[in-house]
Amino acid sequence: MIDFKEILGNVRQNVPLVHNITNYVTVNDCANILLACGGSPIMSDDTDDVVDITSICGGLNINIGTLNKNTIPSMFLAGKRANELGHPVLLDPVGAGASRIRTETAAKLLEEIRFAVIRGNISEIKALAQGSASTKGVDADENDQVNTGNLDGVIAFAKAFSVKTGAVVAITGALDVITDGEQVCLIHNGHPMMSRITGTGCMLSAMTTAFVTANPGKPFEAVCAAVIAMGLSGEIAHKRLTELDGNASYRNYIIDAVYNLTAEQLEDGAKYEMR
Repeated sequence: MIDFKEILGNVRQNVPLVHNITNYVTVNDCANILLACGGSPIMSDDTDDVVDITSICGGLNINIGTLNKNTIPSMFLAGKRANELGHPVLLDPVGAGASRIRTETAAKLLEEIRFAVIRGNISEIKALAQGSASTKGVDADENDQVNTGNLDGVIAFAKAFSVKTGAVVAITGALDVITDGEQVCLIHNGHPMMSRITGTGCMLSAMTTAFVTANPGKPFEAVCAAVIAMGLSGEIAHKRLTELDGNASYRNYIIDAVYNLTAEQLEDGAKYEMR
């Protein structure tokens, strides 16, 4: 069982400072979701700045969504400094498998940096593990979608990748699969409309980094709680929508839901099973 009161309470009490090297499309949303969940964001991607910034933070979120020749070296510098300090590092391999530079950069990051968490959709995680994949832009390929027919295979794949990397692996989508190589958590929270917003995955990675940073020694439970919190917030936010609201309002309502989320709501609304 996940102790939601302890995990969420630690985030709100400790206010973890998270360094984000994230993509330019969603950087503002990532900052706001961190504030909403109880963390504190700082964004820095210049090579002359990232080592100092990572040094004063508790955790590091690396997102390759808009990587370029300037930010790639920064990811390695910050990641290695975080490793030296024992800070948890999360990798969000946005679009891995869609282009050579994304796939190769993500693979090299895995080689040179120790990650506490790897979070992505099934196609991105497969690209990391296998070196190539078919993706639909930054979305999972329809042929890769996790369902009851392939669930056992996905679980075995995720566990093996977790053991290989030493990271908690979070494959997120309509059904979320989280594993530390031994324990497996299947999460059913969320709403289909969340896929109509650019950045819910990026926001989740930022928030997950805060949860893991605030709960040292419990990365698996922290990742599960963060994924559940985001999915549940998507459900709560959808109930607020009126006929005049669209995906922009929905994004804001999700952030509001995270901001107002209580441990009791998390416990009561969590839809998960352990394997």
